[in-house]
Amino acid sequence: MKILVTGGAGYIGGAFVRAALAAGHEPVVLDNLSTGHEDAVPTGVELVRADLRERAVLDPLLARCGAVVHFAALSIVPDSIADPVTYYRENLGGFLVLLDGVREHGPARLVFSSSAAVYGDGGGRPFREEDPTRPVNPYGGTKLAMEQTLAHVAPALGLRAFSLRYFNAAGALPDHGERHDPETHLVPLALEAALGRRTLTLFGEDYDTPDGTCIRDYVHVADLAEAHLAALAALERGEGGVLNLGTGRGHSVREVLAAVERVTGRSLPVARGPRREGDPARLVAAVDRAEAVLGWRAARPDLDAIVASAWEWARRLHGG
Repeated sequence: MKILVTGGAGYIGGAFVRAALAAGHEPVVLDNLSTGHEDAVPTGVELVRADLRERAVLDPLLARCGAVVHFAALSIVPDSIADPVTYYRENLGGFLVLLDGVREHGPARLVFSSSAAVYGDGGGRPFREEDPTRPVNPYGGTKLAMEQTLAHVAPALGLRAFSLRYFNAAGALPDHGERHDPETHLVPLALEAALGRRTLTLFGEDYDTPDGTCIRDYVHVADLAEAHLAALAALERGEGGVLNLGTGRGHSVREVLAAVERVTGRSLPVARGPRREGDPARLVAAVDRAEAVLGWRAARPDLDAIVASAWEWARRLHGG
């Protein structure tokens, strides 16, 4: 199947493109390369460098593809707090243009890259899909608005769709990993510290967690890619809706730093800083629904193995 992959030159989108190729699909990447990388798109895959809102480019792509997997979005929480108008304009506005194109040209299947940021801060237990959504930052707000838009629009368009709520994507493939500029994710930042490229700042040690630092559910990017393939297959069976993608297990910031030190054999230079605005204390997924609907469960849940894959990529990217 030919699949339009918006944002396919990014971290998670690039991993999906590789998984789709391996499964025998034909991905077509649409990416403006504002945060993605041209060389993240595998050789031989069609890359259309354009903004999602360029209808003269978007519409012919939609007309010749059998499904859309939508990754394209701004995704830096602190930036969303500093400039929420831009985040809503780019994320929700771009999504509305995409849906308008789908209305006119098809296709009838769409997988949307959502986020656990829609939940906010819900206390100690894992989040279930039916839990209240109370985003604590504008980035999460844009993702929730996009989910709600899709839920209202899909029936009117005859569109079968999934919104997949990622928890914390991490890890790397042998030829593909994180390359954000600036980097804001904990694992690559800690690995840069292990390489002597930075001092890592620990933002907040007074959260209501066992060791005082934030807890997140780290899911390997390859597992996320495979979940999208499973979602496309489930759409063919008439399934759809909202699903969490995670491992079901949380790790604190301190636990991640300890894993990085184990994997790299290096001590990390760490500075202490205040809490960052918009950071929930805990984000951990309840994952039974994804297993029931998609037949999917994270196959790479071990934190040290996730870190090790990212370490190999970081050394390849930066040397050391």
